[in-house]
Amino acid sequence: MVGLLLAQMVHAQTRVPAAEKGVTRDIDPEIAAQIYAMKAIDNHAHPVLPPPNDKTDRDFDALPVDNMEPATDVVAWRADNPQLPAAWKALWNFDVPANFEGPLDAEGMKRFQEAREVVKAREGVHYDEWVLDQANIGVMVANRVMMGPGVQEPRFRWVPYADALLFPFDNSVLAAQTPDKKLFFPLEDRLRARYLSAVGLKVVPATLPEYLTQVVTPTLERQRAGDAIAEKFEVAYLRAFDFADPSEEDAARVYAKWVGKAAPDSAEYKVLQDFLFRYIAAECGRLGMAVHLHTLSGGGGYFGIAGANPLLLEPLFNDSRLRHTNFVLLHGGWPFVREAGALLQKPNVYLDLSQEALMFPPRTLATWLREWLETYPDKVLFGTDGYALSDATGWEETMWIANRNGREALALALTGMVRDGEISRARAGAIAEEVLRGTASTLYSLKR
Repeated sequence: MVGLLLAQMVHAQTRVPAAEKGVTRDIDPEIAAQIYAMKAIDNHAHPVLPPPNDKTDRDFDALPVDNMEPATDVVAWRADNPQLPAAWKALWNFDVPANFEGPLDAEGMKRFQEAREVVKAREGVHYDEWVLDQANIGVMVANRVMMGPGVQEPRFRWVPYADALLFPFDNSVLAAQTPDKKLFFPLEDRLRARYLSAVGLKVVPATLPEYLTQVVTPTLERQRAGDAIAEKFEVAYLRAFDFADPSEEDAARVYAKWVGKAAPDSAEYKVLQDFLFRYIAAECGRLGMAVHLHTLSGGGGYFGIAGANPLLLEPLFNDSRLRHTNFVLLHGGWPFVREAGALLQKPNVYLDLSQEALMFPPRTLATWLREWLETYPDKVLFGTDGYALSDATGWEETMWIANRNGREALALALTGMVRDGEISRARAGAIAEEVLRGTASTLYSLKR
């Protein structure tokens, strides 16, 4: 009877278009039942605070991508994403006509917002927890500048941002490089000002040793004391991953030359950034925090895709001084999915499915997910990257869609491995548990 109920639940959560095309024949019911029944740990998402703070909350990202210059968005980010109606129905009981192709018109948006507000009013401060329940997510790793009411432990675990610490000087020259950076660097400047204020300063100290001991380390220690489990770098939006390994002496000379002056020479400034990145990564290891890195072709029309190749990070992962720091390649490195998978050979490197599970349908995602699971199954983490993209595509919808896609892709990959004789059904269940929650529990020392 229990098996029948689980099978019915699996069928209910499988997308109707996929079922019509026979995709569900490629999924073993027993494996699927296990996957859909497990409470997952979502390794990466950006939850917005619940009412009454939902309308003013901007701390869900240090670099929000919702105000950028228009670019060619992937289908999953568009207002006519064909998966949205299923999410709307599941979350808000909001129906659209059978032939609906989106986006919602003005009247439709009015009805949609009313339906969502009914749920928000009903759930109040527990609204975000309710959203997690709709996707069977037990814990969400919340990537936010600050946590707040309704986004707290034990259901939400904090990952703040460290990028602002990499750029302590006048960043106007860097901001002038692209329209995206013109938007982003002032945001980093404001966040750095918040970090300075928290340690009782208005400007950065006069020397690099003072900056490290009075700003960088105290900021990381304060965040760790606030139960942060990792530090997030969105640095791929700001510069390439080509971090060199300068000495502290060289970095100190650059710091002393440019502190308090106009925008530094870009080449010299890079020396300081490179040193600071390794210093922060080492401090994270000392404090028991992982380092999260955005590794995916990001939003915006000026994102430097080539500079986000995770292979550029290999010298960091091979640095014996950083072997006590765990690194997580968020979003699986797309389009460099094989390169990211190969880096799992490093003992302190992991990756997750977040954002990939939103951008790609299950069969596409299952292709490279299976390769990762065939090689390093204990290094792969489940994640959604639930993110507020627009009024009709909030963090709730993106999380719900990515959760469904990710679970279905996992079921497809493991079913294929079982049917090809690579693993047993019992092993498939164990791998599913590792991906959905076990590996994250161990990595962050969480209770299962």
